[in-house]
Amino acid sequence: MDGEIDADELRSKLEDGAVRVVDIRSPGAFERGHIPGSENVPFPSLVDEVERFEGDDEVVTVCPHGKSSVQAARLITSYEGFDGDAVSLAPGLDGWDGPLERGGADGETPTSDTAAADGDTDEGPAAPF
Repeated sequence: MDGEIDADELRSKLEDGAVRVVDIRSPGAFERGHIPGSENVPFPSLVDEVERFEGDDEVVTVCPHGKSSVQAARLITSYEGFDGDAVSLAPGLDGWDGPLERGGADGETPTSDTAAADGDTDEGPAAPF
């Protein structure tokens, strides 16, 4: 694991389509606002779903403040079936100044919004270890 990337680096990678973004917050927090194109894999589920990342070249994990996502990136990197690179969005969603999508779960149509996370009080997941 190389560590962390900032919002500008992530934006560039998203434009190139060269990265998989994994938001580790709860489904409710994810629906309130997430980086467009990201997928929700709540931290407590990550251990059971880590094989989903086999074959990915790069995964960026996202949480509110960039703390729990470091642990998530390490967990993905430690999986023996993952040969790519997993990094954390350093400032977390708090530092993301790009567009956000809302909704998207359970068949809802996502909507875009360029505002920040609207005071999302979700502090992110507790570490499973």
